[in-house]
Amino acid sequence: MKVFRGFLKPSCRRQTGNRYGARLNRYGLVAMLAVLWIVVLSAHALAGDQEIPLSPAEETPPVLNLSLVEAIEAALDKSPNVQLFRERIAASRVHLGALLPNVASTGRYNTQTFFLGTIGGAPVRTDPFEIVDGRASFTQSIFSLSLIERWRASRSAMQAAELDASAMEQDTVAKVALNYYEVLRNQETLEARSTNVGLYEELVAYIKSRQAGGMATGLDTARLESQLEHERQRLELARGEVDRAKFALLNSIGIGYEATLQLTDQLKPHQGKVPSVEEVMDLAAVHRPELKAQLQRIRTAELVLRSVKGERLPSMSAEGNYGLIGNKFDNNTATYNVGVQLSVPIFDGGQREGRIDQSASEFNQERYRLALIKNQIGMEVRDAIVTLKAAQEQYRIAENGLKVALKELALARERIRTLSSNTLELSNALFSVVRAKDNMIDALFRVNASRVNLARAQGQVDQLRN
Repeated sequence: MKVFRGFLKPSCRRQTGNRYGARLNRYGLVAMLAVLWIVVLSAHALAGDQEIPLSPAEETPPVLNLSLVEAIEAALDKSPNVQLFRERIAASRVHLGALLPNVASTGRYNTQTFFLGTIGGAPVRTDPFEIVDGRASFTQSIFSLSLIERWRASRSAMQAAELDASAMEQDTVAKVALNYYEVLRNQETLEARSTNVGLYEELVAYIKSRQAGGMATGLDTARLESQLEHERQRLELARGEVDRAKFALLNSIGIGYEATLQLTDQLKPHQGKVPSVEEVMDLAAVHRPELKAQLQRIRTAELVLRSVKGERLPSMSAEGNYGLIGNKFDNNTATYNVGVQLSVPIFDGGQREGRIDQSASEFNQERYRLALIKNQIGMEVRDAIVTLKAAQEQYRIAENGLKVALKELALARERIRTLSSNTLELSNALFSVVRAKDNMIDALFRVNASRVNLARAQGQVDQLRN
């Protein structure tokens, strides 16, 4: 429309008339103006009827309300790590191929000749003839200790893979829970920073009014303004930490970054009884999937060793075939072959003994790994218990410290109103409140994070869903 208006300005019409007046008559000018007017009206109509779509930057991202339980369920369903281990289980499904019959069928059609010898110095062959052969064959292992133990080892390896997947699920649940609590902590910190900024702004305005009345100095105002700017900087840092923690939570769940997270749970204190090391170790021995998986791997290595040793023993198999053979499709007869084969190993150049030594070494390695896993579980259990005890005590102290700091701030405010003292006491009281809030938030996070670590240490992260 601006283009059309500019085109129809009087100056433009005069210039156009001066340049082309000799070539356009009055009727041509009227026709041109009519066409332009129709175009303008059409543009108005289209603009009124059609809704202009929002650009990608203007689209409102969807809001995703998540509780801790919902976040865990979503991670178990969406996490790439969990899906990867489930696919590994599917890829390691055990089949009975070595123990079940192997049946195959073949069809053959030949045109051939035979060499009969040399007669009178010249080679002689038969006339060409045809052979048609359709046949089914089978083989079946009757007894092979090596194959039996190898099949059992495959089943054991699949069970170990399932336990590894369970361990990955528990790791994923624990990571999601820790990231969830991290977001809650940063949100609490952001709210505290915002409250602190509002408090400092209120006090700066109050001190400036006192300074205008001659009851405060410029130093008092500058001191509080410096602390106000410091809190504003910490507020901006807290906003960035909230976004960073939300991205980490979305990544651990395995969903896209486009959604706007809205967490529905809160950081809550937990002052329950802390279990003893012996109680947690007993639970870990029963529930930790890593321990079960390693025991299963030891069993797998043992079966593999027995399978290799079983190669020393004789093995027996049955085989046979049945089919129709003849020189034409409609001229054939049935033939078959059935037999039993006994294989007795005698000497293979020492290769079998080398495989036995290798399997025995792998068996011993798995046993040593079991000792390492037990030590790791013991350390995790003790660390979780110690951390939980310290976090609960930290929360108790922080709770008392916040009460004292708030009382100190109230007294400092009353003192500056009634006694007209300087603002140093008020500034110190404000700093104490800020520090006490930070300690309180940190203690709440440590209590909840310690509970997650304790549940993971004893192999019962399902408790986090309750």
